[in-house]
Amino acid sequence: MRTSIALCACLALVAAPAAAQQAFYPAKHQSKATQEKDRGHCDEWAVKQSGFNPAYAYAPQKKTGAVAKGALIGGGIGGVAGSFNANAGKGLLGGAAVGGLIGGVKQHNENKKAQKEHDAKQASYDNAFSACMKGRGYTTAEPAT
Repeated sequence: MRTSIALCACLALVAAPAAAQQAFYPAKHQSKATQEKDRGHCDEWAVKQSGFNPAYAYAPQKKTGAVAKGALIGGGIGGVAGSFNANAGKGLLGGAAVGGLIGGVKQHNENKKAQKEHDAKQASYDNAFSACMKGRGYTTAEPAT
């Protein structure tokens, strides 16, 4: 079971698209040294503006285990409720199924929310960095999607 979970997690990481790196062209014929200096200044400025540093940011880790936890809780509740009708087995199975479903949906929504928050912070940094580079005389095209 753990092997299949680890395999799924690894496949999700491999399948995740890499963030598109925006290219900047030195429209005012800036030297390599100037380009590197400008990138450094713009990176520093974008971090201050956005409050996000992509050098230290990681994509949010997907949480797991809510399906099993929900199934256990739901099964326990269903089993107790079913015991009042002398049908604890059916109550346990039904409760486990419903609890697992509810846990899985809740976990999916939490993971999706964390990813959206991370993406919004990254976009804020990217916008600030791009504005700075354009202000220093570089041109760019929007990355292909």
